[in-house]
Amino acid sequence: MKYIIFAVIALIILTVIAFLFRRKHIGEINRLEKEKSQIQHKPILEEMTKIKQLNMTGETEEKFERWRNQWTEIMDDHMPKIDTLLFDAEDTIDRFRFKKATEIEKEIQTKIRYCDERMTAILTELDELVGSEEKNRIEMEKLQEQYRAARKTILAHQHSFGMTVGPLERELESFNPKFKEYAELTENGNYLLAREIVILLTEKGEHVFSLIHEIPSLLSELQNKIPSSIRELRNGIREMEEQSYYLKHLELERNLDEIENEIQDMLYKMSELEIKSYQQNTNEINDRIDSFYDALENEVNAKRYVDANYEYYGEELLQLIRITRETSDEAAFVQQSYRLNETEAQIPQEALKKLEAVHKRFEVLSSRIKEEASAFSSLQVELQEISTIIGNVAEERESFANRIENLRIDENSVRTRLDELSRKLQNTDRMLHKGNIPGIPDDMDARLEEAEEQIYIVTQSLQEVPLNMNLANSYLENAEKSVDEVAEKVEELLDNVMLIEWIIQYGNRYRASNPEMHIRLLEAEESFRQFRYAKALEEAATAVEHVEPGAMKRIEELVKESVN
Repeated sequence: MKYIIFAVIALIILTVIAFLFRRKHIGEINRLEKEKSQIQHKPILEEMTKIKQLNMTGETEEKFERWRNQWTEIMDDHMPKIDTLLFDAEDTIDRFRFKKATEIEKEIQTKIRYCDERMTAILTELDELVGSEEKNRIEMEKLQEQYRAARKTILAHQHSFGMTVGPLERELESFNPKFKEYAELTENGNYLLAREIVILLTEKGEHVFSLIHEIPSLLSELQNKIPSSIRELRNGIREMEEQSYYLKHLELERNLDEIENEIQDMLYKMSELEIKSYQQNTNEINDRIDSFYDALENEVNAKRYVDANYEYYGEELLQLIRITRETSDEAAFVQQSYRLNETEAQIPQEALKKLEAVHKRFEVLSSRIKEEASAFSSLQVELQEISTIIGNVAEERESFANRIENLRIDENSVRTRLDELSRKLQNTDRMLHKGNIPGIPDDMDARLEEAEEQIYIVTQSLQEVPLNMNLANSYLENAEKSVDEVAEKVEELLDNVMLIEWIIQYGNRYRASNPEMHIRLLEAEESFRQFRYAKALEEAATAVEHVEPGAMKRIEELVKESVN
């Protein structure tokens, strides 16, 4: 019983597999039938009908017959064979001969692919032929219209084309044989060959028609505009040379001759219709001519500058030489009273040396101007360099003159400040000795002596001949620093002495009740009598603060109120 069940299950499985394979192959057959149907329905006949509207002769007739034979072969021969194979395949599938069915399906696929490729090729060639006829007609109409317009342009404006009229007419005449050949090929149905004629004429037309468009403007440039500019330049050069301008360094005549030769070469080549890159060449020539105009204008502007400034700078130079010599003499006199450093002392002489060199350059410049053998542009550059040197020397001289003039002012300022410092030190000393203090500490005496010494040094430096103001100013700075410090220290000492006295007076109220307080105040009084005021202040303040915290703040407020 078990084996019977297994056999039944195996049979069921095999049956299912067989039907699955059968279903797969049926699907493949349906796909192949669909592809076959698509090939049969390709619009070959419709497209071939369009061909009949063309001239059915020559090449067109030959192609039409070949396409029709190929289509007939496919429809009458290959398609029936494919139908037979499809039937055989269905039969083998029904009998579950799947291997054989696979082989037939592959054969059907090969035949379908062959037919599809043949049909596609026919359609492509049909489109090419029909499209060629349409393109040929449109493009040829455009070419002929351009051709007629070109002929009219040349006939109506022959003067604008000059020597190129003949070559251009010959180029246009060469179109006629091709037009005739195109018409014959089209009439005979040879549309693809006619297409080659159209392409050839299109390329040639682009070249010839562009020439007709470009040549008038180029000829106008080469025969009218540029020669006119050259004549204008030559006239300008001649007029400027008559007005004493030196222009040989620009070599304008040689450059203009070169341009004229270039124009003749370009005109000769244009007569042979060779104008490649001529527009760029013409632009370059115009740029060169513009540069010549700029060069002449530069010479005119340079002459204006020289005429306007030559005499002025000559007078400035002579006046500066005179003033600098006066400054040099004044410096020699001032050095009898004031000492100048070596660099400063040499300024007038160095300035005179520079001015002598500039004066020689100016004399050379003057001779060049009189000889009229130098370009005004170079004369302008030389005159500008001379003016720059004159300006620099003038600034140096003026700065030095101001320095000399300020020496006496500086001396008076130092003497005035020294007197102020002396009075300030005297007032500080007087205030110290008048203060209610038992004596002056040694360090304070030393500070006072140091300040007096610094003032003495400044006084001695002002008595030197010649006077060194730099050194005097340096000594004065030291003296100011020393006097200010001692004045500050004296004021601080007197304030401390007053504060000590107030603290001791304030602390006296606790002496009777607080023996420790009494002892500390005695120590502070002893330090005070020994001129040790800082220590006395510290001891007295500590004693009072110990007994009454915050007392120092109240004492300081009382001192301020008493002072105010």
